[in-house]
Amino acid sequence: MRRTLKNLARFAFPVHAWPPERDRDGHASPHNADRARSGLRPSLRRLAIVSASPGLAVAAYGKTLAAALALGILLTAAASATDGPDDRLRIGTEGTYPPFNYLDDAGRLTGFDVDVALALCAKMDTQCEFVQQEWEGLIPALQEGRFDMIAASMSITAKRRLAVSFTERYYSNIVRFVARKDAGFDPTNPAGKTIGASRATVASDWLEQNLADIATIRLYTEFEEQLGDFLAGRLDAVFGDGLGWHIWLDGPDGADFTFIGEGYRLDQGIGIAVRKDDPQLLHRLNEALQAILEDGTYEKINARYFPFSIY
Repeated sequence: MRRTLKNLARFAFPVHAWPPERDRDGHASPHNADRARSGLRPSLRRLAIVSASPGLAVAAYGKTLAAALALGILLTAAASATDGPDDRLRIGTEGTYPPFNYLDDAGRLTGFDVDVALALCAKMDTQCEFVQQEWEGLIPALQEGRFDMIAASMSITAKRRLAVSFTERYYSNIVRFVARKDAGFDPTNPAGKTIGASRATVASDWLEQNLADIATIRLYTEFEEQLGDFLAGRLDAVFGDGLGWHIWLDGPDGADFTFIGEGYRLDQGIGIAVRKDDPQLLHRLNEALQAILEDGTYEKINARYFPFSIY
């Protein structure tokens, strides 16, 4: 499920590393991202430089230096096994969907999706970094190898399973109609009404399949445009993520609006997507997810954003 409640700096690309330096609120800090993987690495890199021309070094300094060079080569190999940029897991997310993934006031990626992904990285003892990507390009970018997994509140659906593999769900969501309290909108009889939804979502798919012949369906790439039309009265209702709209309804702009009717469960939960040819990563992620569910880590992350369980 999907879409933004606030379009925040879409074209910024901050990167976080795990384990991150954290601020007072427990959020990961992206500055000094390389510090977590530096450690004794400078000395090992110096050994690598020396070992790059062993013939000259041995001729000049003899067997003692030759032994040191041999050790340097071994240490350099060990360093490269843990220190190269390709050893990190790269996580694709959108960064425009609070409270799940968004940029905070300091321009840092944060949110429920981000915190869960970092907790999984910690359980796997793996360094991770985030790559910001527009929603409709997430799966193509994953398939092209721009990142290794997607943590972006992506619904698990049969259609998407044809393109990617999903972990077990890490939260659940429903889709709901929202309208003005006094509008008299009836989701069981929306004939002649205009309904908005975010493009390329389970909500938009459902509307096009079920109501397009009796209602006008308007799909939006940008949530702010959808919200502007809704507030201006150009939409009779919107149809989208229950959790996302719940946050908006609790805010000042939502005072005159409400959920209408029951929720619709249109997916198999929200999961992390990986390439279909990476079953090993899928297995590691599922094991890590089970671990954070069992040790209380997931519950703490949940409570940071919601006063009720979303699992």
